[in-house]
Amino acid sequence: MRTRHRTLAASLLVLALGATATLPAVAATPAPAGNGSALTTPAQQLRLPAPTGPYAVGEDTVHLRDTGRADPYVPEAGARELLVSVFYPARAGTGARAPYMSAKEAELLLEDKGLTGAVAPEVVGATETYARTGAAPARGRFPLVVLSPGFGQSRFSLTALAADLASRGYVVAAVDHAHESVSTVFPGGALPCAACDYVERAGYEGYAEVARGRAKDVPFLLDRLTGSHPAWRYASMIDRRRIGMAGHSIGGDSAASTMAADRRVRAGVNMDGTFFDPVPAQGLRGRPFMMLGTEADHASGGTFDTTWDRDWARLDGWKRWLTVAGAGHFTFTDLPLLGAQLGISDPSAPLPADRSGDITRDYVAAFFDLHLKGVPQRLLAGPTPGNPEVTFQAPAR
Repeated sequence: MRTRHRTLAASLLVLALGATATLPAVAATPAPAGNGSALTTPAQQLRLPAPTGPYAVGEDTVHLRDTGRADPYVPEAGARELLVSVFYPARAGTGARAPYMSAKEAELLLEDKGLTGAVAPEVVGATETYARTGAAPARGRFPLVVLSPGFGQSRFSLTALAADLASRGYVVAAVDHAHESVSTVFPGGALPCAACDYVERAGYEGYAEVARGRAKDVPFLLDRLTGSHPAWRYASMIDRRRIGMAGHSIGGDSAASTMAADRRVRAGVNMDGTFFDPVPAQGLRGRPFMMLGTEADHASGGTFDTTWDRDWARLDGWKRWLTVAGAGHFTFTDLPLLGAQLGISDPSAPLPADRSGDITRDYVAAFFDLHLKGVPQRLLAGPTPGNPEVTFQAPAR
């Protein structure tokens, strides 16, 4: 499973970024001192879709160390570390333009995919996200959504979804877990993907352990964001009674694992992830859950991933099982959105990139609007004419 998904990731990234070898490699230039991490526009400008909600978007980075728990993959490293991008509803006209990722992180990503020299890391790092660092927070209290990336991927892969949710009135915490990504730079430097080596040895059960490990990380994150001494400066924005979680691939499995471990997470979404760590036989205590995946691999009764049929029956609350025609495993991330700007697509996933972005953002937002804000959603009641690619795979409950 991991080999197939990593091959798809590499193939899609080559498609998305490989053609830039013919483009000028012009670095983004730091803004004058005093403007934080603001960037000027590079000659080759990549952009994520503009957020669709009424709020401007702020972004902070929070580094957390769980001193009560050693890193599960590298115990000698000491405390378990998390690196979190917090996106939040902000006041328009405040803050400075945020980078997508650092040039060093982009360099590591390109190196891992065999694309060193194909595109300047600064170009990837300077992708426009429409988020602003140092932005003043909007007034009010907002639900919190945790986003968990796919295995070996970084939190940056879910930036378009994170920024869009923030613009719609959510605080969003996109999480990187130490030693689980090939391209994340922690304050002490880049960390090797020791979890990748662990899974190579342990196989299927290794993936399950990754999901269970994240189900320990996220409750710690919630403690640090919503506790009496929060680690984030604007934590008072968070309504601790309304918390959800969504993830891609192993991150989607982790959403269910976290809900099983922590009652504070009221609603969850799995985007194309195998349930390596199964949903408990007794369900999720009646809490809502949505499965959003590819039609090719996750239609009911399929043979590629039978865990969706198994765990659908275990979900004991409101639930939806949606598949997207023409989608690929990475449809639900930023990769197709970046590739489309270069006129390049993945032939194995013919869904247009703008549709992949719209479907992901709209259905995930509709789910959380319904279950964290109590706003009825026609989009989740059944098929809609504007979304012919989306199939409801099982009777709604």
